[in-house]
Amino acid sequence: MGSNSSRIGDLPKNEYLKKLSGTESVSENDPFWNQLLSFSFPAPTSSTELKLLEEATISVCRSLVENNPRTGNLGALIKVFLSRTKELKLSAECQNHIFIWQTHNALFIICCLLKVFICEMSEEELQLHFTYEEKSPGSYSSDSEDLLEEFVCCLMQLITDIPLLDITYEISVEAISTMVVFLSCQLFHKEVLRQSISHKYLMRGRCLLYTSKLVKTLLYNFIRQEKPPPPGTHVFPQQSDGGGLLYGLASGVATGLWTVFTLGGVGSRAAAAPELSSPLANQSLLLLLVLANLTDAADAPNPYRQAIMSFKNTQDNSPFPSSIPHAFQINFNSLYTALCEQQTSDQATLLLYTLLHQNSNIRTYMLARTDMENLVLPILEILYHVEERNSHHVYMALIILLILTEDDGFNRSIHEVILKNITWYSERVLTEISLGSLLILVVIRTIQYNMTRTRDKYLHTNCLAALANMSAQFRSLHQYAAQRIISYTCRHLRRYVCVLDKLYFPHSHCSTLQHCFSSLSDNGEELWSLTCSHILRSYASSLFSLLSKKHNKVLEQATQSLRGSLSSNDVPLPDYVITFFSSRLLQAGAELSVERVLEIIKQGVVALPKDRLKKFPELKFKYVEEEQPEEFFIPYVWSLVYNSAIGLYWNPQDIQLFTMDSD
Repeated sequence: MGSNSSRIGDLPKNEYLKKLSGTESVSENDPFWNQLLSFSFPAPTSSTELKLLEEATISVCRSLVENNPRTGNLGALIKVFLSRTKELKLSAECQNHIFIWQTHNALFIICCLLKVFICEMSEEELQLHFTYEEKSPGSYSSDSEDLLEEFVCCLMQLITDIPLLDITYEISVEAISTMVVFLSCQLFHKEVLRQSISHKYLMRGRCLLYTSKLVKTLLYNFIRQEKPPPPGTHVFPQQSDGGGLLYGLASGVATGLWTVFTLGGVGSRAAAAPELSSPLANQSLLLLLVLANLTDAADAPNPYRQAIMSFKNTQDNSPFPSSIPHAFQINFNSLYTALCEQQTSDQATLLLYTLLHQNSNIRTYMLARTDMENLVLPILEILYHVEERNSHHVYMALIILLILTEDDGFNRSIHEVILKNITWYSERVLTEISLGSLLILVVIRTIQYNMTRTRDKYLHTNCLAALANMSAQFRSLHQYAAQRIISYTCRHLRRYVCVLDKLYFPHSHCSTLQHCFSSLSDNGEELWSLTCSHILRSYASSLFSLLSKKHNKVLEQATQSLRGSLSSNDVPLPDYVITFFSSRLLQAGAELSVERVLEIIKQGVVALPKDRLKKFPELKFKYVEEEQPEEFFIPYVWSLVYNSAIGLYWNPQDIQLFTMDSD
């Protein structure tokens, strides 16, 4: 784009950019395009560099906005790109580096322009800019093609059909990034868009045909985690005769504009290593989440969500029902492995939640796995490091656990998986513990963090729901886990008693606690049932903790507070259990060792009259999305795009959809 542009600050003065955005029309057959597209530059490696690029090109973009209605140069550039993509697959097979490189540069320029256009104007104005074209005086054409629809379909075809090779890696990433930019109009609206150009083009018409193929390709990009080609892969070999015309342009026009992701491309110096190992996988996952969370159109459901809800395993030979549109098959084992390995990122956790919640085929497959620890352990580690994670990531991880605990088979099997040396759990050395016991420890720790820090009602409720779902299947708990259950319950009861007292004083300062314990106020006995009934049969260590003086006093106080609210004459569970076992310990004598106490408790569990225990219905909770879930998920997804997308920058002052962090 000009051999004189060696600095980003020189871009507004670049002669090729000035001609593109100027008052003169440029035909799509003009040699100017070869000159414009023959540039290379190392990729931006930081948000600072991306911001510089944005600021340097904004004046060029605004000039094009002003002049394009008369020149139609944007449409000409789009047509140049479209004509090149028709030969892109053949160029990849023939290893035509220069052709692919220039096509990539054309797409990069379009992406930069499109990003500014979407930010600066309404959707109606944007569509007009894609229809402007030079006409002869007196000519009239009623058959104006929809260039924007053709462009979006071309992007989808490029993503799905072009083979992934070293020379096509960058243009594949660029096509996905441009799709994200095309959908980014949502960023500049406070309310969730329910009708937009994305609905117009992606949910009907020609683009609809690519739905299942696009979703499948994006998923496989995530699964494969393909790394970018090494720096220098695309440097053209020197030719003794100077090469042809295009090579001369490439070597003579070595600077002018950054490509979004050249990664040491043509004639460039080695760029800094990207933070993510696979930019293609990252961009694909972000685009997939954006598509999956589009709102339904007025006359049609979101086809990308339909595709995500219905795809099956490649080993499933049963036919798809005719009523299921956009169906396809994918290798579940590969997908499961990728999900297990990538849970350090918000977007991978959100994908796991989406699949578990919406695709019954995936949920059934995962629950049948015999290596569930590979999936559960990363989720537990997210919850364990709650202080280092954003609240949305923690919430998604917890909902995943809640969905898993809805299955009794899962609740049984996690107590059969024995783990050794959990190094990231620092409160206590755990040399050997079951996955179920570890899950209990982490969830209780999350509850305690929530009670002391965030005091989020929904987080609290979902933690208790997960514990309640597991409670009926508690087996062979680790002694530390059993102690933590009792300790946590007694601490909870202490606060519960406080709330019962404070409820009579509405001007007190504990309204937040009242919200957190509102469910407990109605179901105090159920909490004790969860704590005691399911562990009575086999956990002498729990009873030992329950009978200690410290916990005994708390339970006695809580029992007294609850006794007046009981609707029957049943003896409260703590009273009955503590009285029964205390009397047995008194009969055994005053000087008892720990081993002797545990032995007495084990014998007492067998002799305990079960008919005196009040029967409680099994507690079972099921996750249900709130009404209008898009009000939560769409801002969340776009915040991930804003923070995680590679090579894309938006001015934070322009963002309306979500609140920006202070930093």
